[in-house]
Amino acid sequence: ADGGAADALALDVADRSAVVEAIDAVAERLGRIDAVVNNAMWIRYGALEEMDEATVDRMLAVGLKAVVWMAQASLPHLRRTSGCIVNVSSPAAVRATAGAAIYSAVKGAVSSLTWQMSNELGAQGVRVNAVVPGAVPTEGARALVDDAGYELRRAHTPLGRLGTPEDLAGAVSFLVSEDAAFVNGHLLAVDGGLLVS
Repeated sequence: ADGGAADALALDVADRSAVVEAIDAVAERLGRIDAVVNNAMWIRYGALEEMDEATVDRMLAVGLKAVVWMAQASLPHLRRTSGCIVNVSSPAAVRATAGAAIYSAVKGAVSSLTWQMSNELGAQGVRVNAVVPGAVPTEGARALVDDAGYELRRAHTPLGRLGTPEDLAGAVSFLVSEDAAFVNGHLLAVDGGLLVS
């Protein structure tokens, strides 16, 4: 509506060479990269003792290793624009969640990596922050959480409602904007108060 355009690019973010190729292609086509948002995750819930190696490996590959590959691939471009990276963590990083041991570990690592990256890359002029979303019933998330699960999440959210994609988009837009030019190493909770409940 504002005259912008969006292109979809399909790739496996767990594949380092595919990430490098995709980022370089985008930078060549657009002439620059100003911001990278690491929002990919592959989730399977279940008891810790039942998690098989393939499931754990895929969750780590998509949820954590991909953040590293995206940072490595985009850094040469982001340095030129004083750009920024926004990672996506989760309240599960600091709150016990039934059946989510591996997911929680991945998101805890993303939070820790965000702080480390903000220090290391901030010295290179690249800001790194993260958003920590509460429950947002997107199509993909609804494949894993039923109505009862979302009702439980809503009941534990002080604002009394679930989040929307627009709630998250607003937070990410802030973190990549000039209004956040001095914000680095921050985990911005966009959770309706869940973390303080």
